[in-house]
Amino acid sequence: MTRLSSTAVCAFVAGVAMMASAQAQETIKVAADVGYVPHVMATADGGVEGYNVDLANEVARRMGKKFEIIDQEWSGIFAGLNAKRYDTIIAPTTITADRSKNMLFAEGYMDVNYIFIIKKGSAAKTLDDLKGKKIAVNRGNLFDKWLSARQEQYDWEIMRFGKNTEAVQAVVTGRAFANMAGDTVGGWTASKNAQLSVAEVVIESGKKGGFAFRKDDVALRNQFEDIIECMKLDGTVARIHEKWIGMPPLPTSSANVVYRGYGMPGFGGYDPSPHKISCN
Repeated sequence: MTRLSSTAVCAFVAGVAMMASAQAQETIKVAADVGYVPHVMATADGGVEGYNVDLANEVARRMGKKFEIIDQEWSGIFAGLNAKRYDTIIAPTTITADRSKNMLFAEGYMDVNYIFIIKKGSAAKTLDDLKGKKIAVNRGNLFDKWLSARQEQYDWEIMRFGKNTEAVQAVVTGRAFANMAGDTVGGWTASKNAQLSVAEVVIESGKKGGFAFRKDDVALRNQFEDIIECMKLDGTVARIHEKWIGMPPLPTSSANVVYRGYGMPGFGGYDPSPHKISCN
């Protein structure tokens, strides 16, 4: 056997390390609360599908990389991001002032409105019709906070669940009167379940949903945003929206609008500097 020189050995080891690093960089770890319909849902063959899965897969394709989805309950999803268990959160995440103090957001890709899912045959036309009712919600999300801020006013009992699917099931079984969720989630859920319908109460929040990143991961945020902007310009985001929601987004929706700079105007982490993007 020929003995390798120390220089050759070092070069070989360095080459292996570089190959391993390159392979590791081909996969980006992303977090989602699997089961949050129609955004990230488990399939019968062990895979995942949904609105945000399609978005993430298209971003990955354009980056020349693949995503590994980490299933994380919503209540711990931000802690996992800061602990570097994954690189970004693709679960639908509403951009808020408080959240933008602790993480970076790419510009919004969908508008967020609030609705209530109820049992078919029940009715609720105003928030007053929900007074004193049991409202099921995904623990720790924006809807949980919205309900909590108005609990004294409306005297509803908030039932919190680790998964939104469990909150929906509480309505189906009669344990809760309604489930509060975003209009994309609620509309899709009600359309797929003959026992459910959407209450007439609709709350327009004016908020946007966007992908979230760690504060120090500006380069990855900007890379994602460049691609998301291209996907808006060529109609990809709008097509994905219509596929899963059943109707196209409004022309003024953030599914269509490209915002100046990086991040969401008016929130922490926003960089107003204009940038040019190259869409292939």
